[in-house]
Parts: sequence; C-alpha cells; structure tokens
Amino acid sequence: MIEALISSKTRIKLLLKFFLNSSNKSYLRGLETEFGDSTNGIRLELNKLEEAGLLKTRIKGNKKIFQADANHPLFDDIHNILLKFTGLDKVIEKVIENLGQLEHVFLVGKLAKGLSSDIIDLVFIGDIDKNYLFSVVQKVEVNLNKKIRFVSYLNSEYNEEKFSKNYPDYLLLWSK
Repeated sequence: MIEALISSKTRIKLLLKFFLNSSNKSYLRGLETEFGDSTNGIRLELNKLEEAGLLKTRIKGNKKIFQADANHPLFDDIHNILLKFTGLDKVIEKVIENLGQLEHVFLVGKLAKGLSSDIIDLVFIGDIDKNYLFSVVQKVEVNLNKKIRFVSYLNSEYNEEKFSKNYPDYLLLWSK
C-alpha cells in the first residue's frame, strides 16, 4: 500500500532503513551493497531526505554517515506509518495484551536493520503463556500474510549485554 503513496522503491527502502529503527546508521556505499541499487539513485533520495531535515549527517573519515533525525516533527508519524506497513502494529496490539508477565518485546532480524522482509523476527522477555502466543501468532500471520518467528526468554535468562551481542540490530517495540 505504501507503494501507492511513494513511487520510489529506493525511498521506501531508505525510510524503512532509517525510520523503523532510528538507531540505524549507514553511508552511501554501505546502502548500495545492502540494497543492490545504484549509488546515483540512492544519493538522490538521501539528498532529498536530508534537505527535508528528515536525516541528519556526520562525517566519519571520508564517509558521510546518515541517520534519521528522531527530533524531526514528522519522525513519529513516519515511524507509525512504517509500523503499519510492516504489520508490526498489529503484532504488538494482538499479541501483547494477554501474554502474561511480559517485560519487553524486541524486533530483530532484517526488519530491525530497516530491510524489507516477509519474516518478522521477535524476542519476548518475561514469563509468558507460550501456547497463547503460538495461537495468536498463527492468526496474525494469516492476517498479515507474513511469517512470524519468535524466541522467548525468562527475565532470569535475559542479560542485556549478551542480548546485544546475539542481536546487534534490535528495536525495542514494547516495554512494561
């Protein structure tokens, strides 16, 4: 549906990359490798987003590093649109409400990196009802037409440092 509003596939990829997870950073050649698109098309779209103030930049060595400006007035709106586009809003809404003693839900994998994916990878932290989670995930998968993979850890198993090493690109979706 977002393709009807935004005709540039490169711009959609850039919005996913930077606005789904605001901690994502990248440079032109890195985006070229990641997207498999030409640098000219990526550069044009980066320039447009930077001119609009949606991206902030810094120079590191000879690379210009891009990152979403989370303080931009439209950041939250764009982020919410992308949550709807990826289906993450429905996952959060449907799954979390009756799970039990849930502490955190993280998005990991391709979507956390800001890449388009038909698979949603989630990590649940807390003492949760896994049977309920499994049944709800099956229903949400049908509604979204996407596969959902998940892992759950008890609070006692969760170690932030170890988690960051296992999942270097993650996005906190929900926290108690």
